[in-house]
This record gives sequence, C-alpha cells and structure tokens, in this order.
Amino acid sequence: MRKSLTRLPAWKALGAHYKKVRSLHLRDLFTNDPDRGKRFSREAAGLSVDFSKHRITQETLRLLITLAHESGLPERINAMFSGEKINVTENRPVLHIALRAPKSRKIFAGGRNIVPEVHTVMKKMADFCSRLRRGQWKGHTGKRVRNIINIGIGGSDLGPVMAYEALRHYSDRSLNFRFISNVDGADFAEATLDLNQEETLFIVSSKTFTTPETMMNAQTARQWILAKLKDERAIARHFVAVSTNGNEVAKFGIDPNNMFEFWDWIGGRYSMDSAIGLSTMIAIGPDYFYQMTAGFHAMDEHFRTAPFEKNLPVIMGLLSVWYSNFFGARTMAVLPYSRYLRRFPAYLQQLAMESNGKSATLDGTIVNYQTSPILWGEPGTNGQHSFYQLIHQGTQLIPCDFIGFCRNLNTLRNHHDMLMANLFAQSEALAFGKSVDEVIAEGTPAWLAPHRVFGGNRPSTTILADRLTPETLGNLVALYEHSVFTQGVIWRINSFDQWGVELGKVLAKRISDELSTPSNPRLQHDSSTNELIRRYRKRR
Repeated sequence: MRKSLTRLPAWKALGAHYKKVRSLHLRDLFTNDPDRGKRFSREAAGLSVDFSKHRITQETLRLLITLAHESGLPERINAMFSGEKINVTENRPVLHIALRAPKSRKIFAGGRNIVPEVHTVMKKMADFCSRLRRGQWKGHTGKRVRNIINIGIGGSDLGPVMAYEALRHYSDRSLNFRFISNVDGADFAEATLDLNQEETLFIVSSKTFTTPETMMNAQTARQWILAKLKDERAIARHFVAVSTNGNEVAKFGIDPNNMFEFWDWIGGRYSMDSAIGLSTMIAIGPDYFYQMTAGFHAMDEHFRTAPFEKNLPVIMGLLSVWYSNFFGARTMAVLPYSRYLRRFPAYLQQLAMESNGKSATLDGTIVNYQTSPILWGEPGTNGQHSFYQLIHQGTQLIPCDFIGFCRNLNTLRNHHDMLMANLFAQSEALAFGKSVDEVIAEGTPAWLAPHRVFGGNRPSTTILADRLTPETLGNLVALYEHSVFTQGVIWRINSFDQWGVELGKVLAKRISDELSTPSNPRLQHDSSTNELIRRYRKRR
C-alpha cells in the first residue's frame, strides 16, 4: 500500500523547496535565464504550450515529476488505457479514449474489444447525419428538418453546446441549432419560440432515459410537437435518442432504430465525442467530426507515451497541484482569446470540478489537503474589462491559462492582431507588473503611486495553436481531460464518479411531491426549508 500523499518524499521535498522559491519573482527568473521562454515551452499534438511564466525552476519541475512517479501516475495511465476498472466506486473501466481510437486499435472492456462497437455507432451516426444534412430525413408532414434541438443536462448538454459554438465556423448554416438543459420552463420556451414543429427534430440525450430534468423537457417537447401535428406517429419523425434504454425509448414513441448507443464506461463529462455529440456531427458533418476525434486521439497518444518532462497534460496537472497545495491558490482562470470558445470555460468547469471536487481518497480516507481548484473564465478581450482587475491587483493568487490562435477564421482588418496583442500583453503584465519606482518615474504623484503599482509575479500558461479547427478542439479538450486525471491521481481521488450530485436529486424529488400536494401540512425538513416551502405554496 502506498504512503499517504503528504508523507511521500517528493511531497516533503516540494514543501521545503517551496519555502526557498516562494519569494522569487518572475522578473528575476527571466533576467537570470535569457532562454527561459524556450526552456519552459513544449510542443505536441498541434499545440504549443509556454510554461515559462510560472513560479517554477528546473528543480521545481524535477520534484513535481518525481511526485508523479511516487504517486503511481505511470501505472495509473497504463491501467486506464488497458481497461482496468479504475472507477473503483462504480466498478467500471474509464475508456473515453476508446471513443477516438482508430479501427486498428484494440481496447478491451469486459474481455471484448470495444473499438468495433464504437465505430459501428459512429457509422450509424454518420449515415443519419448525412441523410438529414442532404434533406432526405423529413418530418411527419414531409417538410425538411431545419431545426435541431438537443435536450440533455450536464455532460449531455455542456459538451454539445460547447462544441457547436467552438466549431460554428464549420457548421451548415442552413440548419438551426438550439440546446435545452435547464428545467426552468424559460429554457424550453425561448428555444422553441420562433420554430415550426414540422421542421424541428429533438435529440433526447439520456443514458437511462430517466434523468428527471431531461425527461421533463422531453415530455414538454413531445406535447409541443403533438399540439400541432396531432398524430402520435409524428414522434418517430421528430425525435431521436442517445441512450442505452431501448424499452423506455420505445415507450416514448421513438423508433429504437433511431437510438444511438453509448456505454457505462463513458462518464457524461467525457462523452462529447460519443453519440452525445450527435448534434455536433449534424452541424459540422461526419468528416469534420472524425477530424475532431483524430485530435483527441493525438493528445491521448502523447499523454500515454511522452516522458513526463515533455508531457503537456502531466505538466499542466502538476502545476495545478503546485499552486493548489503549496501556494494555497483556490481558483484558476481559463481565458480563451476566441469568441468561438466562449463556452469552453463552462465546459471545463464540469470536467474539472465534478471530477476532482472530492474529499475522500480511493481507499475512503478523508483528505487533509486541498483538491480541485474552482475553475472559471470568460473570453478575452471582454474579461479584461471586468475581472482582470482582481487577477492583476487583488489579494488572491489566480493562475491563468491563456488560449490563442496564430491565424483567425474571419479576416476582418487587423482585428486578430489586436486580439492577440492583448493576450500577449496580459500574460506579460501578469508576470512582470510595474514597480513603484517605474510608476513614479512616469510622473505619477507619490500619493497615487500605490494604486498604479502592478506587483506582477502572477503565473500563467499560454497555449497557442495554428487555427481553431475540429482537430484543434479535440487536442484542447483531451489536454484538459488528462490534466484533470493527472491531478486526481496525485490527490488519490476518483476523478470518474460524481456522488456529490445525488443527495440534492433525492431531496428535490421529495420536495417536488410536497409542492404539488400543498394540502398536506406535514413537512419534516429543517425549520428553514419548511418555511421556504410554506412561503412558496402560499405564493405560487
């Protein structure tokens, strides 16, 4: 049995090392090493990643990599790729990497090679998407489908909506895409307000076909279709399902032949390149979708084979541990300088915080160290005019990831040069800041100088790619997937369950019944919840 994390030699060495380097400033690190920008940059799978603006030395990196080895990261990577049941609390393998494996690969789960199953579903998806995009799939009244609405929640929504926004440049503009996830009726009402039922197809994405929020929205969609088309047979032409529950799908009225399967070895937040991505494939077409999965696979292979000192996800994950556990950083900002990636931080919130928001180790021991940072962010340059003030001059240390592209997809004057100039300027300003002497030398009065000082020494990673393509999106998502896994391995937690969402669901069902039967006065919650329910009953 492995030693507890805080008793590992590398952990103790990192603690001693932190005391030596915590006061080092990035200004001095760059002054003392003119080649630092090159020395701490890496390239792989279409991405160039600059780690040089982090508060680390070569010794820091060496100790972090030693920690990864002492924590068993090589063995855990091998276990995942080999199909071992590393999701121990649910007794399942974790094989999202099989979703993007080429046909020639063999990946086993339950004693069988699952890669052929994946490609069978992908072919079924591609055939359906091609028919719909060519106008051969028609609605009940014979009209062409022009509106596609994905109904899901969590990973069944965040992945598809993020991918659609990210790859909108490549999408079929004759088709209209909407996404419904919130049980708030406004979500459904606004998504369907200007649509014609005869031209609308719903994709109901639910593994069990029993997810409460998804099925409530699906039933509302069913009523919306029938309110105009008046024929139960219309359901089969206006709904398809992404599920594993053929019986419930058939009961709903969906033809089981139009059910696209996925498996229990895929977690929802790791499923955007499975059948959950059906709306993505409809939007961009099968060829671009396959390019996206190729991007995922390229990063998978890099993560699986590259030595840790060159391994992008490993280094990113270890840096998160460095700041979370030694500097005490509680949050991390992801700042894409691309309007198309505006939903990327929201997608990563679920990926990171649902995966690593845990307080018990794999063997059930309660941790005595910080696990997942809070992840947040918005696209640049918008964020510069809202929360960057806190990152630059606030009291909290907030590591940042900047994401940018060397070539734009839309050539408009010098917009892209200005956008990227801002990205580079922000990372430079965070790192080096402006001293009080520099401020005064510019003519600032002494009384005002403290307000205009930038302390700098704020760490950041800069990720650059050539262009935002489907392949690049796959590279990026897999980069963060494996970084999150690396962090989870170090922290000894299971990154692939999500028991924390269950209690609220159970209580919500109980309270929902109580709200619908207000004549029943017996409430057995705490006094606050009882009073809130009574107040709601009175005013609803």
